[in-house]
Amino acid sequence: MSVETGLSGDVQARRSGAVGATITGLTPLLALLVVWELLGSADSPFYPAPSAWWPALFVRGQGEDIVPAIIDTGRTFGLGLAAATAVGVLLGVTVGTLDKMDRALGPTFEFLRAVPPAAMVPVATLLLGFDETMKIVVVAIAAIWPILLNTRAGVRQVEPLLLDSARSMHLSGPATLRKVVLPSVLGEVTLGLRVATPIALVITLLVEYLTGVSGLGALIGDAQRTFQPARVYALIVLAACMSLVVNTAVRSVERRVSHRRLGHGPPSGFE
Repeated sequence: MSVETGLSGDVQARRSGAVGATITGLTPLLALLVVWELLGSADSPFYPAPSAWWPALFVRGQGEDIVPAIIDTGRTFGLGLAAATAVGVLLGVTVGTLDKMDRALGPTFEFLRAVPPAAMVPVATLLLGFDETMKIVVVAIAAIWPILLNTRAGVRQVEPLLLDSARSMHLSGPATLRKVVLPSVLGEVTLGLRVATPIALVITLLVEYLTGVSGLGALIGDAQRTFQPARVYALIVLAACMSLVVNTAVRSVERRVSHRRLGHGPPSGFE
Protein backbone atom coordinates (compact mmCIF):
# COMPACT_ATOMS: atom_id res chain seq x y z
CA MET A 1 0.00 0.00 0.00
CA SER A 2 1.41 3.39 -1.01
CA VAL A 3 1.95 6.27 1.39
CA GLU A 4 -0.67 8.34 -0.45
CA THR A 5 -3.24 5.58 -0.06
CA GLY A 6 -2.48 5.29 3.64
CA LEU A 7 -2.80 9.02 4.17
CA SER A 8 -6.07 9.11 2.22
CA GLY A 9 -7.44 6.29 4.33
CA ASP A 10 -6.38 8.05 7.51
CA VAL A 11 -8.10 11.27 6.41
CA GLN A 12 -11.28 9.39 5.56
CA ALA A 13 -11.19 7.63 8.91
CA ARG A 14 -10.88 10.97 10.71
CA ARG A 15 -13.78 12.40 8.72
CA SER A 16 -15.93 9.37 9.49
CA GLY A 17 -15.04 9.65 13.16
CA ALA A 18 -15.92 13.35 13.15
CA VAL A 19 -19.27 12.68 11.52
CA GLY A 20 -20.00 9.89 13.98
CA ALA A 21 -19.06 12.09 16.93
CA THR A 22 -21.30 14.88 15.62
CA ILE A 23 -24.26 12.53 15.23
CA THR A 24 -23.69 11.09 18.70
CA GLY A 25 -23.47 14.56 20.21
CA LEU A 26 -26.72 15.64 18.57
CA THR A 27 -28.65 12.56 19.71
CA PRO A 28 -29.76 14.00 23.10
CA LEU A 29 -30.90 17.23 21.43
CA LEU A 30 -32.84 15.36 18.76
CA ALA A 31 -34.43 13.13 21.42
CA LEU A 32 -35.46 16.23 23.39
CA LEU A 33 -37.04 17.80 20.30
CA VAL A 34 -38.96 14.60 19.53
CA VAL A 35 -40.33 14.42 23.09
CA TRP A 36 -41.12 18.14 22.96
CA GLU A 37 -42.99 17.68 19.69
CA LEU A 38 -45.01 14.75 21.06
CA LEU A 39 -45.94 16.42 24.34
CA GLY A 40 -46.09 20.05 23.27
CA SER A 41 -48.76 22.10 21.55
CA ALA A 42 -48.45 24.64 18.76
CA ASP A 43 -50.63 27.04 20.76
CA SER A 44 -48.66 26.82 24.01
CA PRO A 45 -47.74 30.31 25.31
CA PHE A 46 -44.47 29.03 26.79
CA TYR A 47 -43.42 25.79 25.08
CA PRO A 48 -44.77 25.69 21.51
CA ALA A 49 -43.99 22.49 19.63
CA PRO A 50 -40.87 22.61 17.40
CA SER A 51 -43.04 22.11 14.30
CA ALA A 52 -44.55 25.55 14.96
CA TRP A 53 -41.23 27.37 15.11
CA TRP A 54 -40.37 27.71 11.42
CA PRO A 55 -43.84 28.86 10.27
CA ALA A 56 -43.79 31.47 13.04
CA LEU A 57 -40.90 33.25 11.32
CA PHE A 58 -43.19 34.20 8.45
CA VAL A 59 -46.39 35.08 10.29
CA ARG A 60 -47.90 38.37 9.06
CA GLY A 61 -45.12 38.81 6.50
CA GLN A 62 -42.40 39.03 9.16
CA GLY A 63 -40.02 36.75 7.26
CA GLU A 64 -38.69 39.64 5.19
CA ASP A 65 -36.64 40.94 8.13
CA ILE A 66 -34.74 37.68 8.78
CA VAL A 67 -31.98 37.94 6.16
CA PRO A 68 -31.20 41.64 6.86
CA ALA A 69 -31.07 40.85 10.58
CA ILE A 70 -28.62 37.97 10.02
CA ILE A 71 -26.46 40.25 7.87
CA ASP A 72 -26.49 43.00 10.52
CA THR A 73 -25.59 40.57 13.30
CA GLY A 74 -22.84 38.98 11.20
CA ARG A 75 -21.38 42.36 10.30
CA THR A 76 -21.33 43.56 13.91
CA PHE A 77 -19.84 40.28 15.07
CA GLY A 78 -17.18 40.23 12.36
CA LEU A 79 -16.09 43.85 12.76
CA GLY A 80 -16.13 43.66 16.55
CA LEU A 81 -14.04 40.48 16.58
CA ALA A 82 -11.62 41.91 14.01
CA ALA A 83 -11.16 45.06 16.08
CA ALA A 84 -10.67 43.00 19.25
CA THR A 85 -8.06 40.85 17.49
CA ALA A 86 -6.10 43.78 16.08
CA VAL A 87 -6.05 45.80 19.30
CA GLY A 88 -5.62 42.72 21.50
CA VAL A 89 -2.57 41.49 19.59
CA LEU A 90 -1.04 44.98 19.52
CA LEU A 91 -1.51 45.54 23.26
CA GLY A 92 -0.57 41.96 24.11
CA VAL A 93 2.73 42.19 22.26
CA THR A 94 3.45 45.62 23.73
CA VAL A 95 2.79 44.80 27.38
CA GLY A 96 4.37 41.37 27.01
CA THR A 97 7.56 42.97 25.75
CA LEU A 98 7.71 46.02 28.04
CA ASP A 99 7.59 45.13 31.74
CA LYS A 100 7.12 48.74 32.88
CA MET A 101 4.08 49.20 30.66
CA ASP A 102 2.70 45.87 31.84
CA ARG A 103 2.97 46.96 35.48
CA ALA A 104 1.41 50.36 34.65
CA LEU A 105 -1.53 48.98 32.67
CA GLY A 106 -2.05 45.72 34.55
CA PRO A 107 -4.51 47.08 37.16
CA THR A 108 -6.50 48.88 34.47
CA PHE A 109 -6.74 45.68 32.43
CA GLU A 110 -7.94 43.70 35.44
CA PHE A 111 -10.60 46.31 36.23
CA LEU A 112 -11.92 46.53 32.68
CA ARG A 113 -11.92 42.75 32.29
CA ALA A 114 -14.14 42.41 35.36
CA VAL A 115 -16.75 44.88 34.08
CA PRO A 116 -19.83 42.96 32.81
CA PRO A 117 -20.41 43.68 29.11
CA ALA A 118 -24.10 44.43 29.78
CA ALA A 119 -23.03 47.24 32.11
CA MET A 120 -21.14 48.91 29.26
CA VAL A 121 -24.22 49.17 27.05
CA PRO A 122 -25.79 52.24 28.79
CA VAL A 123 -22.45 54.07 28.75
CA ALA A 124 -21.84 53.19 25.11
CA THR A 125 -25.29 54.35 24.07
CA LEU A 126 -24.80 57.65 25.90
CA LEU A 127 -21.45 58.26 24.23
CA LEU A 128 -22.06 56.78 20.78
CA GLY A 129 -25.83 56.57 20.35
CA PHE A 130 -27.97 53.70 19.10
CA ASP A 131 -26.10 52.67 15.99
CA GLU A 132 -23.72 50.12 14.50
CA THR A 133 -20.62 51.80 15.92
CA MET A 134 -21.91 51.42 19.45
CA LYS A 135 -22.49 47.68 18.94
CA ILE A 136 -19.03 47.14 17.46
CA VAL A 137 -17.32 48.99 20.32
CA VAL A 138 -19.12 46.97 23.01
CA VAL A 139 -18.41 43.68 21.23
CA ALA A 140 -14.73 44.56 20.77
CA ILE A 141 -14.29 45.52 24.43
CA ALA A 142 -15.94 42.29 25.59
CA ALA A 143 -13.98 40.03 23.22
CA ILE A 144 -10.54 41.60 23.51
CA TRP A 145 -9.45 40.03 26.79
CA PRO A 146 -8.81 36.40 25.78
CA ILE A 147 -6.79 37.59 22.79
CA LEU A 148 -4.83 40.21 24.73
CA LEU A 149 -4.01 37.98 27.69
CA ASN A 150 -3.07 34.97 25.56
CA THR A 151 -0.85 37.13 23.36
CA ARG A 152 0.85 38.65 26.40
CA ALA A 153 1.50 35.20 27.86
CA GLY A 154 2.80 33.95 24.52
CA VAL A 155 5.26 36.84 24.20
CA ARG A 156 6.63 36.11 27.65
CA GLN A 157 7.16 32.47 26.72
CA VAL A 158 9.15 33.12 23.53
CA GLU A 159 12.35 31.07 23.60
CA PRO A 160 15.24 33.29 24.77
CA LEU A 161 17.47 31.45 22.30
CA LEU A 162 15.37 32.80 19.43
CA LEU A 163 15.70 36.36 20.72
CA ASP A 164 19.46 35.89 21.24
CA SER A 165 19.75 34.61 17.68
CA ALA A 166 17.90 37.67 16.40
CA ARG A 167 20.25 39.95 18.31
CA SER A 168 23.31 38.08 17.05
CA MET A 169 22.07 38.62 13.48
CA HIS A 170 21.58 42.33 14.27
CA LEU A 171 17.88 42.28 13.44
CA SER A 172 16.06 45.51 14.16
CA GLY A 173 13.21 45.66 16.64
CA PRO A 174 10.46 45.60 13.97
CA ALA A 175 12.22 42.76 12.14
CA THR A 176 12.52 40.74 15.35
CA LEU A 177 8.88 41.33 16.05
CA ARG A 178 7.84 40.27 12.55
CA LYS A 179 10.15 37.28 12.11
CA VAL A 180 10.48 35.91 15.65
CA VAL A 181 7.86 37.14 18.11
CA LEU A 182 4.69 37.09 16.01
CA PRO A 183 5.28 33.60 14.53
CA SER A 184 6.03 32.32 18.03
CA VAL A 185 2.78 33.63 19.52
CA LEU A 186 0.52 32.70 16.60
CA GLY A 187 -0.77 29.63 18.43
CA GLU A 188 -1.66 31.66 21.52
CA VAL A 189 -3.40 34.27 19.36
CA THR A 190 -5.56 31.64 17.64
CA LEU A 191 -6.40 30.09 21.00
CA GLY A 192 -7.49 33.48 22.31
CA LEU A 193 -9.48 34.01 19.11
CA ARG A 194 -11.32 30.73 19.61
CA VAL A 195 -12.25 31.72 23.17
CA ALA A 196 -13.25 35.24 22.09
CA THR A 197 -15.45 34.11 19.18
CA PRO A 198 -18.47 32.83 21.17
CA ILE A 199 -18.12 35.78 23.54
CA ALA A 200 -18.32 38.21 20.61
CA LEU A 201 -21.39 36.52 19.17
CA VAL A 202 -23.21 36.36 22.51
CA ILE A 203 -22.48 40.01 23.24
CA THR A 204 -23.63 41.00 19.76
CA LEU A 205 -27.00 39.36 20.37
CA LEU A 206 -27.17 40.80 23.88
CA VAL A 207 -26.53 44.38 22.74
CA GLU A 208 -29.10 44.05 19.98
CA TYR A 209 -31.61 42.60 22.44
CA LEU A 210 -31.09 45.38 25.00
CA THR A 211 -30.99 48.32 22.60
CA GLY A 212 -33.27 47.18 19.79
CA VAL A 213 -30.63 48.08 17.17
CA SER A 214 -31.13 45.95 14.05
CA GLY A 215 -30.06 42.31 14.22
CA LEU A 216 -31.18 38.87 15.36
CA GLY A 217 -31.07 39.97 19.00
CA ALA A 218 -33.45 42.84 18.27
CA LEU A 219 -35.86 40.45 16.53
CA ILE A 220 -35.76 38.10 19.54
CA GLY A 221 -36.56 41.00 21.87
CA ASP A 222 -39.38 42.20 19.65
CA ALA A 223 -40.88 38.70 19.41
CA GLN A 224 -40.73 38.35 23.18
CA ARG A 225 -42.41 41.71 23.80
CA THR A 226 -45.20 40.90 21.33
CA PHE A 227 -45.82 37.44 22.85
CA GLN A 228 -44.65 35.28 19.92
CA PRO A 229 -42.94 32.35 21.69
CA ALA A 230 -42.63 30.13 18.61
CA ARG A 231 -40.85 32.96 16.75
CA VAL A 232 -38.53 33.46 19.73
CA TYR A 233 -37.48 29.80 19.65
CA ALA A 234 -37.01 29.89 15.88
CA LEU A 235 -34.77 32.95 16.10
CA ILE A 236 -32.75 31.35 18.88
CA VAL A 237 -32.20 28.30 16.66
CA LEU A 238 -30.99 30.59 13.85
CA ALA A 239 -28.56 32.25 16.26
CA ALA A 240 -27.33 28.83 17.43
CA CYS A 241 -26.76 27.72 13.84
CA MET A 242 -24.75 30.89 13.19
CA SER A 243 -22.67 30.18 16.28
CA LEU A 244 -22.04 26.60 15.16
CA VAL A 245 -20.83 27.70 11.73
CA VAL A 246 -18.55 30.40 13.13
CA ASN A 247 -17.03 28.15 15.80
CA THR A 248 -16.41 25.38 13.27
CA ALA A 249 -14.57 27.82 11.00
CA VAL A 250 -12.44 29.18 13.85
CA ARG A 251 -11.57 25.69 15.10
CA SER A 252 -10.52 24.75 11.57
CA VAL A 253 -8.20 27.77 11.41
CA GLU A 254 -6.75 26.90 14.81
CA ARG A 255 -6.04 23.31 13.73
CA ARG A 256 -4.31 24.49 10.58
CA VAL A 257 -2.13 26.89 12.55
CA SER A 258 -1.29 24.12 15.03
CA HIS A 259 -0.33 21.69 12.25
CA ARG A 260 1.88 24.26 10.58
CA ARG A 261 3.64 25.06 13.86
CA LEU A 262 4.33 21.37 14.35
CA GLY A 263 5.63 21.06 10.80
CA HIS A 264 2.92 18.69 9.60
CA GLY A 265 1.49 20.95 6.94
CA PRO A 266 -2.17 21.83 6.64
CA PRO A 267 -4.62 19.12 7.69
CA SER A 268 -6.97 17.61 5.17
CA GLY A 269 -10.60 18.00 6.17
CA PHE A 270 -12.07 18.43 9.62
CA GLU A 271 -10.93 16.30 12.50
